[in-house]
Amino acid sequence: VLVRSNASRESSRLLAVVVTVVVIAALYLAKIVLLPLALAMLFTFLLAPLVTLLERVRIPRVLAILLVLLAFGSGVGYMGWTVVGQLIEVTGHLPDYRANISQKIAVFHRTQNTSFSRAAHEVQNLSEQLGISNPPNTASDRRHRGAKPLGGSPERPVSVQEVGKSTTSLDSLQGMVEPLAVILLVIVFTFFMLLQREDLRNRLIRLTGHGHLNLMTQAMNEAGDRVSRYFSLQLLVNTCYGSIIFTVLHFLGLPHAILWGALAGLLRFIPYIGAPIAAFLPTLLSMAVFHGWKQTLLIMALFFCMEVVTANFIEPHVYGKQTGLSSLAILVAATFWTLIWGPIGLILSVPLTVCLVVVGAHVPNLEFLTVLLGDQPVMKPEAHYYQRLLASDEHEASQVLEGYLKDKPLEDLYDSVLIPALSLAEQDRHRNALDDATVSFINQTTKELVDELSFRSERNGEHASAAANAEVAEPGALPDSSEIPPPSPVPAMSIMCVPVRDHADEITAIMLAQLLERAGHRAQAVAIGNVDGMLAEVARTKPDLVCLSALPPYAMANARGVYLKLRGELQQTRIIIGLWNYAGDLLKAARQISGGEQDQICTTLRQAVSQAGEPTPASSTQEDGTANSPERKPDLQEQQA
Repeated sequence: VLVRSNASRESSRLLAVVVTVVVIAALYLAKIVLLPLALAMLFTFLLAPLVTLLERVRIPRVLAILLVLLAFGSGVGYMGWTVVGQLIEVTGHLPDYRANISQKIAVFHRTQNTSFSRAAHEVQNLSEQLGISNPPNTASDRRHRGAKPLGGSPERPVSVQEVGKSTTSLDSLQGMVEPLAVILLVIVFTFFMLLQREDLRNRLIRLTGHGHLNLMTQAMNEAGDRVSRYFSLQLLVNTCYGSIIFTVLHFLGLPHAILWGALAGLLRFIPYIGAPIAAFLPTLLSMAVFHGWKQTLLIMALFFCMEVVTANFIEPHVYGKQTGLSSLAILVAATFWTLIWGPIGLILSVPLTVCLVVVGAHVPNLEFLTVLLGDQPVMKPEAHYYQRLLASDEHEASQVLEGYLKDKPLEDLYDSVLIPALSLAEQDRHRNALDDATVSFINQTTKELVDELSFRSERNGEHASAAANAEVAEPGALPDSSEIPPPSPVPAMSIMCVPVRDHADEITAIMLAQLLERAGHRAQAVAIGNVDGMLAEVARTKPDLVCLSALPPYAMANARGVYLKLRGELQQTRIIIGLWNYAGDLLKAARQISGGEQDQICTTLRQAVSQAGEPTPASSTQEDGTANSPERKPDLQEQQA
């Protein structure tokens, strides 16, 4: 059976590799059809809301599609015609700047007598003396050696020039056929996709979503929403980008500033290479127009600062989360689609990859796409923290906790991250997957981080309280009696937190003691050691409440022994049993540990702190004074529910 399972796994992996190779080959070989289809899908995402808007005002769908396509094509054509006309006008004015261009070119020729050129000349002379390089073939040397015919020596090679066939108007026409065919296919595909978009959606769901209609519907809706929002926000950002470029270039006096602003906004739709191209053209023109270098340097600084601010601050906040892609995934996708489909693939790289990530998020077999390309964390905080401790990376483990504390309180950090991480470590330790040094490092590092986080939380709480009091209180004013909070109904108690088995239980006991102190109690965590010694310390202190700290499942048996000994020493003391993150039957666990006595059992630190503040069982029992009456049973049932 094991051999058959391994063979099946290997065959599935081989099949996945074969399918991947076939898909990539099909994308490359069939790009003449797939490329117009992908562009048509992109235009469908962009134009479908406009068609829907016209349909709502009772315009027939065919007419609405024709109007939208006509308006869109007219806008693109007018913009392209204007840009081409402006570029022709710019090239027509270049002779006016010939003197300035010649002057700046002459500057580069004046650098022949610089320190660098003299050093290069000395290196050349030294190389000739050492015989490393051949001396220049001067005219006197050629006369001394005697003239040789062309081709007679390496010094006089025969000049060869390749003469191509003459180009005719028919050849030029053939070169225009392919772009025109692509444009025609894009228009036709876009028209029919807009016309039958519901039918295409239903057919795609029927083809890929058999038995999973809900998943495929959610995937298609999410992909459409993401791509539409991404392009809408990108259009807004690039329009503002081009407007700022136009305004600054206009005040600097650069000719045709509106052209360069429009090009800057349009070229930013091309990832990575669009912005440098948009900056190169006006920079080159400024070198020809202006006499000095000040305006040129200002234009270069303008484009550099605009791109840094837009790419690193504005775009991540405006639509960074709309794509759901990591920065590395965007770079890899841009490279892949450019190699497959060329420059148009670069433009389509982000929307196509967004669709793949969305599909991977809803289809379990394609989940690896979301893991590889998505920007969501692939590891839970507790697993991430534990993994960094396994790598002995205390700094990054601390960063994981600090990042979690930005949005969540300290109680949630302990209950949702540290205790599950300690549970993972305990499971690996009992499977003999960890050595003693690693276990010691995990426990010691976690204990130190717990102490540091508690100290930082208390300090932040004191600062926040002082700031709140400073805002509310006025100089010389007495507090209103109505604003004074009522006293706590439960007085502060003396509480001892006792670990039942090992260092993991001790660390959780320290966490609980910290939270109890924050709640106003006098709490103390007993250090792990001999059971009789720990219980003797508890007996000497005689606390009002004892909290047993046990990390299931390995501490369950020890919890019963510690409980029975503790109950024998302190018969009237209230005991809370902490089974942290325990997912089993609480009533059954209570019977196993306490032998049927209805003491309170908690599964989270937050719950333990809340129950510690509740009235003691004696104050809520019947008049006969029985502390362990049957009325306590519903508490465990409620906790389990």
